[in-house]
Amino acid sequence: MDKKFTHFNEQGEAIMVDVTGKNETERIAVAKGKIKVGSEVMEQVKSGDVEKGDVLGIARIAGIMAVKKTSELIPLCHPLFISKCRIDFELDEVAGCIEAICTVKVAHKTGVEMEALTGVNVALLTIYDMCKAVDKKMELTGIHLAYKSGGKSGVFSNEKS
Repeated sequence: MDKKFTHFNEQGEAIMVDVTGKNETERIAVAKGKIKVGSEVMEQVKSGDVEKGDVLGIARIAGIMAVKKTSELIPLCHPLFISKCRIDFELDEVAGCIEAICTVKVAHKTGVEMEALTGVNVALLTIYDMCKAVDKKMELTGIHLAYKSGGKSGVFSNEKS
């Protein structure tokens, strides 16, 4: 089966996909990404000594807020009533990175992949913003859709190490 871009009409003009005929199903998306940090940033995040406050707590709230605003940021996304949003963090001191994992759930006619990806990006950007006074060399990396379920295409898994 030939896959094609769905956000363009026959004339090549941008359109919002018509989801009228789709079935409403439970849809879940999980996105992941990392921010590489130096040992000083890692230690301050762990100990809560960052001058601007609770880095991971604020990044979690920022990511959740971004999930809810995705349709305002990405022009052709449908506004969704989000049923669940969770953002978790895993600190890897050996690799010098903080991983953000954003899980989004909805019962709708369209998926929540863009919402999960937006949540991860904003959570990581918030970490950068709060820690840039200590280290401006931090790097966002490995941002990807790790899992999705629901809808016509079913389950997708893309776990990366």
